[in-house]
Amino acid sequence: MRSAGGNEVDIRLKPVSHSELEEIRIGDALFPVGRTEPPFDTYAPELVVDLSRRHARIFCEYGAVYIADLGSKNGTTVNGEDIRQKTRKLHDGDVICFGGTLCFSIELRAVLPAARPAGRLTSVTLTPSDTESGLQPIVVTRFPFLISKADEAFARYKEQHPQQLNYLSRRHAHIFQKGGAPYIEDLGSTNGTFLTGRRLDEHAARLQQGDMLAFGGHHFVYRVSYEEEQPEADPTLTKFARPQAAVAQTGDADKTTFIASADSFLDIFCVDAAPAEEAGQETPAATADASPGADKPPASGKHSTLRLALREVFPSGERRGLKRSLLLGTGALAVVSVVATGVYLSGAPERELGELLANGEYAKAAAAADQYLARQPESAALKAFGTEAVLRAGLPEWLRRLQKKDFDGADKALAATKESGRRNDDVQGLIDELQWVGTLERFVIGRGGLEAPIRMYVDDQQIKALLKWWDEDPSGHQRALGRVSVLVPEFKEPYAVALSHLRKLQSDKAVYLAAIDRLHATIADELNQDRPEALEAVFKEYTEKYPRLAGMEALQGDLREYIALRDLASARRLSPLVAQLSDVRFATPPFEARMQALRANGSLPSAPFTRQYQEASQAWNEGNTGKAIATLEQMPSGPWSDVAAKRLDHKREITSQFDAVQKARGTKAYDERLLAFYAMLEADEDGYFIRAIDADVRVLRDKAIKQADDILARAQVSWRRYRENGAIAGAQRLESGVSNEFRAQARLLSGASEDANKGARIYQDLKVTYPSQWAKLQSEIQAEAELQRRSMMELQRVIEPGVLKAKLALLGGVER
Repeated sequence: MRSAGGNEVDIRLKPVSHSELEEIRIGDALFPVGRTEPPFDTYAPELVVDLSRRHARIFCEYGAVYIADLGSKNGTTVNGEDIRQKTRKLHDGDVICFGGTLCFSIELRAVLPAARPAGRLTSVTLTPSDTESGLQPIVVTRFPFLISKADEAFARYKEQHPQQLNYLSRRHAHIFQKGGAPYIEDLGSTNGTFLTGRRLDEHAARLQQGDMLAFGGHHFVYRVSYEEEQPEADPTLTKFARPQAAVAQTGDADKTTFIASADSFLDIFCVDAAPAEEAGQETPAATADASPGADKPPASGKHSTLRLALREVFPSGERRGLKRSLLLGTGALAVVSVVATGVYLSGAPERELGELLANGEYAKAAAAADQYLARQPESAALKAFGTEAVLRAGLPEWLRRLQKKDFDGADKALAATKESGRRNDDVQGLIDELQWVGTLERFVIGRGGLEAPIRMYVDDQQIKALLKWWDEDPSGHQRALGRVSVLVPEFKEPYAVALSHLRKLQSDKAVYLAAIDRLHATIADELNQDRPEALEAVFKEYTEKYPRLAGMEALQGDLREYIALRDLASARRLSPLVAQLSDVRFATPPFEARMQALRANGSLPSAPFTRQYQEASQAWNEGNTGKAIATLEQMPSGPWSDVAAKRLDHKREITSQFDAVQKARGTKAYDERLLAFYAMLEADEDGYFIRAIDADVRVLRDKAIKQADDILARAQVSWRRYRENGAIAGAQRLESGVSNEFRAQARLLSGASEDANKGARIYQDLKVTYPSQWAKLQSEIQAEAELQRRSMMELQRVIEPGVLKAKLALLGGVER
């Protein structure tokens, strides 16, 4: 296999899972894996049943071999690790499995490059079939070449033919060499690639002289021609010559687009970073632009610096801009050569830096370039030398730190590298790009890998931030990082890993982050509509449907706390509500924000109100009745003032009755007053007074039990009347208002419930066994009360909230 950079690698796939199969020897730079691709199309059906049509691609870049899974249904593994929708560099001895059952061992051997045949493909020319279309001819001299709506060759028509351009995908197709011949492969584009009127399937197709090639419809249609020539003597240098036959075919050299640099298979098959497509294309087809410099092997010293200097002299900001700008013929080529040579040889500083770089003295070259830039800050040549020197000197240490997962050390190494090129704005921009790579790697490793759970309100925000930075200029970022990988070859593999990480995060954004956004919207809607119970089913569904979504337990816990608060607030039970408000700590933002909103609109007591009421409650529980009453008398006005006033009246009554009981001590009326006082006490609030009279109550146990039986008998009468009148029916619950019938029955039910609870509490406080008849009565009453309340809650979507709250309050018993 000849790599994109010209290196020869002998690649063999030796069967592991099925020894009867013959080994596969890969002889081209791109090898397709799929059940309809040779030799897999000759295998028995049961061997390729798990293989997708477009399963994977094996390709070579600068002597390194990679495998890219193309989103196959059953996945691809390398040494047992799933690389579905990822890219992985292959090493000798690796075991790859397609679909989990078809496995091969990789054998890689570097070989000396063979002499290239005389008929080597040198260019492919795409000539517009319609001279009135306004399209320009395209001459491709380096392969592979990516057809993309984002590429300059097609993006130039955005203003002139915007609708037609939208029929192209960002990763539409690519032209590549196979056995010295041109081939075209569609990359799963939405609107297809057509060769002589036939839409291409998953197979690559050979291009013939005179073929008609169409991309996405009837506008971008070209006639194919190509040339075969002897190769240039030095393939490592960028060639600016235009194929003469191509110029003759196009007729107008100034209107011909020349593609003199190859795209990268890594970018074609590994990156899916495009934003949503514009209107006009049914389904977004994601892609990424290729990194500049991917057509030549890593170089050092004079050659790489000269190419960088040429890019500075001819500042074409977009990919392949330099490759297409030299259109002035043989005379222009001579001028370019003079200028380029002048940039490199125009003075002692440049010669000194070039010699240092050639000798591998990168740190000295970086320091020297910094000194020279202090005197000539705008020199493009010095910046080019300085950029190469700074990166080659500093990046190896940064890469070592990253490999060791020493991210703090990596940040320090990168900061030192940035400081060494402080006068070179070109270096500063590239370091910012590398900082993003480091942040990405820190994030992926820190959360336990790409398949780790996604923590809501933590990981999702970081993923969005990482992708937002990339999506602001994906082509620019790729160009910059691709340039770094050319200058520092050690960066190529970490760059490929970063691209795989990027693609996985983009996949997580499309699935999990989109699900999280929908969940947030649902939570907000149900809480705003006062339907929190509906979230229980939603949370259960999300837990089952999105197994990598972490944080559902916290949401479920907050939901339970919120419903309890809401119920206490609806019943206007101020004392237990304030007690719970003082303890509750919501763990998730939506419930915390909702509680703050309810405080702001008065549905919950305000923070100052809560603190003052807590102070009064503490004094009351300690027996400091004067302070408690004085504090309640000074409560701030607001939505809960009426409830506080009722609690103040209750405490005044308790205080008055307690004094009366004390004064009646030793009289005949004492026992009756004591039991009456005991009956009006509330266990969750009047504990001090219950303890104060506990000894006397125990003495009067029999009388207390009789009083409890009387209260329970009253509950029994209310319960009998409720049942005789007929339980509250669905029609009454559905009424748009509160009818007299509903009100009467609700009061009977709530009265029975309150008396049953009060009688049961007396038995409990006296530590007397609760008679079974009363236990049964209380159970029946409470079951009906809960049934009616639950039935009302199920109608919350059809009943006006104010009416619902009023009916729930009636069912809840006497307001406290």
